[in-house]
Amino acid sequence: MRYVDEFRNKKLSLKILARINEISPARRINIMEVCGTHTQSFFRFGLDKLLASNIKLIAGPGCPVCVSSADYIDCAIKLSADKNIIIATFGDMLQVPGAKSTLEKERAKNANVAVVYSALDSLRVAQKNPAKKVVFLAVGFETTAPTIALSILSAKKEKIKNLFFFSSLKLIPPAMGYLLQDERLAIDAFLCPGHVSTIIGTRPYQFIAKNYGIACCVAGFEPLDILEGIYMLLEQLAQAKARVANQYLRAVTKSGNKEAQKFIRRVFKTADADWRGLGRIPESGLKIKDAFSEFDAGKVFSLKQANRPTGRPATRCRCGDVLKGLINPKGCPLFAKICKPDNPIGPCMVSSEGACNAYYKYR
Repeated sequence: MRYVDEFRNKKLSLKILARINEISPARRINIMEVCGTHTQSFFRFGLDKLLASNIKLIAGPGCPVCVSSADYIDCAIKLSADKNIIIATFGDMLQVPGAKSTLEKERAKNANVAVVYSALDSLRVAQKNPAKKVVFLAVGFETTAPTIALSILSAKKEKIKNLFFFSSLKLIPPAMGYLLQDERLAIDAFLCPGHVSTIIGTRPYQFIAKNYGIACCVAGFEPLDILEGIYMLLEQLAQAKARVANQYLRAVTKSGNKEAQKFIRRVFKTADADWRGLGRIPESGLKIKDAFSEFDAGKVFSLKQANRPTGRPATRCRCGDVLKGLINPKGCPLFAKICKPDNPIGPCMVSSEGACNAYYKYR
């Protein structure tokens, strides 16, 4: 397949692996891959079995479903109890646990929860149900923020009065900086997310190299992308000169997608945000601007989150430590025992981008 098979070439992969082995130092190297798609690809293609044992890839908080706080889910569940409200959401949000329940369980009790494939679909749901109030769960990172911003602008233009957006949008670079303050992680380098970087470009990661001296490389998601990205990171470590490299040149530029950024700036403002397992990170979220407050579900329905981002401690779930990279999924006592894809206890097992889901599926 054009532009896919080229990046799964076995001979080239082995050549890059040989170069990685040549340049790799003897000590342990901790590389955090922030994006959940990197985590999936890393195990799907067996790259963990090919790399030298001293090179460790650590899954980070790059799964938007996984980092949605339990309190955010509880607010959505509370709204779903109102018969006059339809919750519109992406499918992988249904099983994310709140304090006591999930949207899937509430839907089984006749809560009105509609699965949509994009934020724009929520406009159609609202138009087809004029007697109902439709609340779209706006979850994601910089990748989904532009389409959600466009949906809000479209709703205003089309004068749709029964549609509201409950924002849990988050920003990746502030979370990366936050993780570097935890000395337990000992991160040597970041494999930066490809999807997010198509929107924001490579510039927002500069502070990581400049202020923390941590090597960064934006990479794609095919085997050659990931291996070349690791090689480019090891080059920086060998030279002891941290910078932001860009392996994903076919999709990512230095300045990113300016048109998408314009939509985000027009509709949203940055704010502190609660990340499940990490806590409250300053200026790491996107909130709807006052100019569009009539679409802000948080304000319209007076939704207040109690700031308990670690989720459900009573279950012994250690998704928080997985999201921080302190343990891999096998370090959780529930992994593959009680917690499985068909019975997820924590959010990291719910989404296909979750680290626990990837470990279970491929290992």
